[in-house]
Amino acid sequence: MPPSPTDPVAVIGASGSLGFGLAIRLARAGVPIVIGSRDRKRATETATRAQAAILDGSFVAHDNANAVREAHIVILSVPFRNQSETLANLRDALRPGQLLIDATVPLAAAVSGKATRMLGVWQGSAAEQAAEMAPAGVRVVSALHTVSAAKLNDLDRVLDEDVLVCGDAREDKREAALLIERIDGLRCVDCGPLESSRTTESLTALLIGVNTRYKVHAGIRLAGLPDVPWE
Repeated sequence: MPPSPTDPVAVIGASGSLGFGLAIRLARAGVPIVIGSRDRKRATETATRAQAAILDGSFVAHDNANAVREAHIVILSVPFRNQSETLANLRDALRPGQLLIDATVPLAAAVSGKATRMLGVWQGSAAEQAAEMAPAGVRVVSALHTVSAAKLNDLDRVLDEDVLVCGDAREDKREAALLIERIDGLRCVDCGPLESSRTTESLTALLIGVNTRYKVHAGIRLAGLPDVPWE
């Protein structure tokens, strides 16, 4: 059974810019947020900061494992250098049936390289690595690679862009889309199986280059799609 719109969502990596932006945008839409961090004190500080941004939002703070235990949907928004360790530490907390939305991008910046270059991942993509590391029965989709963290954090900024969602089950992708589209101005597009993340993740590096050249926070918008792509 799909989760209720009032079910909490765990954001692992909410102290980072993308994770924090997602947390406050979702909270503004009425989604209860569980802030996860390796350090409980840092999670509490992040939740306090989020509460100051969204006064009527619902935020609780936990270490990563307990945050995951509190939610049906988990958003993983950590730097690539932390993804493997984070998932390894969550193996006993993740459970069958949970939906894991992976927003990780293997940018070369993770090893002091250029942010406009990608690292090779043995599994093919960060999302496929997440699927390999997650316990059996955890449903993994990838999304949110092309959404600007700066725009998410600026609550006065009107969003108008697409979120490219990859996963091996359409219902899993639709469930992720129903959550993500609660953020005004975001439209989710089904981009195929999880292996397509190899393409969607690389678009982050492309957009970083574009944004640097034009001094903007550009996103992606696909033309010619139905008004409601999931119908």
